[in-house]
Amino acid sequence: MIARYARPEMISLWSDAHRYEVWWRVEIAAARALARAGKVPADAIERCAARPPVFDAAAVSRIEEIERTTKHDVLAFLQYCEEQVGTDARFLHRGMTSSDVLDSSLAVLMAEAAGSIDEALGRVLAAVEKRAREHARTPCIGRSHGIHAEPTTFGLKLAVWYGHLERSRERLRAARERIAYGKIAGAVGTYAHLSPQVEAEALAELGLKPEPASTQVVQRDRHAEYFAALSLVGTAVEVVATEVRHLMRTEVAEASEPFDPGQQGSSAMPHKKNPILSENLCGLARTLRGMLIPALENVALWHERDISHSSVERMIGPDATTTLQFMLHRLAGLVERMVVFPERMRENLESTHGLVFSGALLLLIADKGSARQEAYRAIQRLALQAHASRTHLRPLVESDETLSQVLSKDEIDRAFSMEPHLAHVDAIFARVFPAAA
Repeated sequence: MIARYARPEMISLWSDAHRYEVWWRVEIAAARALARAGKVPADAIERCAARPPVFDAAAVSRIEEIERTTKHDVLAFLQYCEEQVGTDARFLHRGMTSSDVLDSSLAVLMAEAAGSIDEALGRVLAAVEKRAREHARTPCIGRSHGIHAEPTTFGLKLAVWYGHLERSRERLRAARERIAYGKIAGAVGTYAHLSPQVEAEALAELGLKPEPASTQVVQRDRHAEYFAALSLVGTAVEVVATEVRHLMRTEVAEASEPFDPGQQGSSAMPHKKNPILSENLCGLARTLRGMLIPALENVALWHERDISHSSVERMIGPDATTTLQFMLHRLAGLVERMVVFPERMRENLESTHGLVFSGALLLLIADKGSARQEAYRAIQRLALQAHASRTHLRPLVESDETLSQVLSKDEIDRAFSMEPHLAHVDAIFARVFPAAA
């Protein structure tokens, strides 16, 4: 994790100290289940639970010191626990393999991280909905291929963002459910020294479900799905950020990131206001997607397990979740404080001199009985003339001998009206924001 792109709560979640705390919770949950099964003394386990080891910076340092000798992180952890707790700790880890601890604790951490990301997504969605409603009927030009198409509203742009983000949240929640599976099934998942009942009880205490059939590890398709969901959330962020970058361009200037007092855009050009937040988000989205490929490659492990996935997950688990949570809070702040310029939107909408209403004219003429291609060519001829001469399309239509005989003034008024483009805003909002329908 890079501190520049990390928030304190996620740094804490993925800290060594918290990871060891979760390992301890796994060990105690398993030991209690074993005690209920009569495999270990219950009083010894409760004495362990009553005086857990301290997991602070000194503890992390001591575990690392032990690991330099053992070359095994879980054994170093268990030795530290025995140093802290005493001889009762010898009843921990009975019949378990290291991955019982590692995979179950990783599931806990990934579920916790998903919860924090979900909370951040909620903030983004609230901000987008608020601004969408604020600009539900603020006219602006819609663009396809980067070229003026037909009118839309700025609120409808944001409604599209909201739908994308909401679907991303649904995927994240599904992936959180799918990742919340652990295993306490022993060296190759056969429960040779444990039992499915012990596993189920221990994992329930941790808020997890048992992997139906495991090897030494929980199967990594679960993890790949999780990272895919994170990547898709990041892509939804990039969709918004890319649009903001375009809208902030000098030639467009329809919306802008906030620019705070004292902020400076360029070391060389004092006039600059650059889209630094949205550009940053696009870059982070690329980085996030890059973490998906190793997660997919982790799925195929040798036989009952190898550890080629381990080093990957130690990196991408903290990095992907921390980066995405940071991105979402940055995006929320951007949307909450985004400056919108309705007057400039109107100027851009009118800058092509009525060409954006050519589709309505086409339909009107076609409805009069003309062949569609004939009508298309007639309107295109006038549209190209208006574009070349930088004159408004409407007087060209009104003065055209053929079209003026086909279309009435009222029909031309309707063709050049914004009303059809606003007529269904409420219906669209009711589908996107059903709670307020």
